[in-house]
Amino acid sequence: MSAASRGLKRGLILAAIVALFGVIGYLAVPQLLPQRGDGGETAGSGVVSIGGPFSLTDQDGRIVSDKDFAGKLMLVYFGFTNCPDICPTGLQTIALAMDELGADAAKVQPILITVDPERDTPPVMKEYVQAFHERLVGLTGTPEQIAAVAKAYRVYYQKVTLKESSLGYSVDHSGFIYLMDGKGQYLSHFRHDATPDQMVQKIRARL
Repeated sequence: MSAASRGLKRGLILAAIVALFGVIGYLAVPQLLPQRGDGGETAGSGVVSIGGPFSLTDQDGRIVSDKDFAGKLMLVYFGFTNCPDICPTGLQTIALAMDELGADAAKVQPILITVDPERDTPPVMKEYVQAFHERLVGLTGTPEQIAAVAKAYRVYYQKVTLKESSLGYSVDHSGFIYLMDGKGQYLSHFRHDATPDQMVQKIRARL
């Protein structure tokens, strides 16, 4: 077997392993959440507690908490700046939904919370979120802070070593977008395949 063939084989095996972790994480999280409703979202049933107080650092280096967003609906998404496809797709959906909301967008705060705090410093987060929407807030913190808020939101994430990549590792994570009310209480969540129109419809119903 040539060196090129061996490299290709190792690459395919690595991709399969990363994909398997993704499937396991994606399947594990819905068991903790209420069942899906129409329009790519899930209505809260009060069975599971999702969300809670947090204190993190935004893309400008300021300490912010859930109280800073009081009175607004929050769209909370967990991801990271080196995410190859899932995160950009989810954030683009959020950005398009914000644009479709028009004037109502002022009543909604989109938030990206990193699951890779080691690399996602405030300057890195700032450059990243600005590429999607001017109102998107990027939050980071210590690994302990991120672990705490991820646990509160029932978010799965797991570092995956990439032996043949210059990145060194990736982070496998669940891809739900959470809709929280003005008091930080869980309303519903959108799956990764939700469309901007579906998101706008459900948000407007909560305004």
